[in-house]
Amino acid sequence: MNPILLALMAVTASPTTAVTEADSITIARLQYDGGGDWYANPSSLPNLLEALRERTGLPTARREVNVTATDPALRDYPYLYMTGHGNVVFTPAERTALREYLLSGGFLHADDNYGLDESFREEMAQIFPDAELTEIPPEHPVFSTFYDFPEGLPKIHEHDGRPPQAFGIFLEGRMLVFYTYESDLGDGWEDEGVHEDTPETREEAIRMGVNLFLFALGQAAS
Repeated sequence: MNPILLALMAVTASPTTAVTEADSITIARLQYDGGGDWYANPSSLPNLLEALRERTGLPTARREVNVTATDPALRDYPYLYMTGHGNVVFTPAERTALREYLLSGGFLHADDNYGLDESFREEMAQIFPDAELTEIPPEHPVFSTFYDFPEGLPKIHEHDGRPPQAFGIFLEGRMLVFYTYESDLGDGWEDEGVHEDTPETREEAIRMGVNLFLFALGQAAS
């Protein structure tokens, strides 16, 4: 069954309905070249998936899956996540594959872990020469999908004193890319004690992650 439809069905399913791991929905982590640590924050996505399972009833898997942009299975995942501290380089084939995935209903959340910004923006400009990264205002529905963020993207990890910003790439009114800058949501999703974040900060990060996943899921199913 299509994982998007399965997940939406699970929200209203009976609490006694059994969902196997094979039927579960998960997050795809994007593996890329260029030297950046695409594998950063190893405990982040399992923790986000657990929160989604416990708070929304979605039948999420225990762990994410790692994919490349040209992986044929990429289209099976409604939420593609990428992070890192360093350089990002896609091949021409990967750029084409990412564009096709996003235009066909996929969603990319890029989470700058401090150091990703310059190369990520360069790659997005090549993948979407017809659309620019634009700042997303706090009034956008992504900030109220499940939890309310009246001031927009929360600040999770401090690097250089700059405010958190959310950027998006939109085509025909649909958000294809959500880029979190100077926020570092993935740090807040990690196991307690890894970054010594307060419980309140970690809760803010998880809540924003829940919003993002549900927004992507709903957008893909609409």
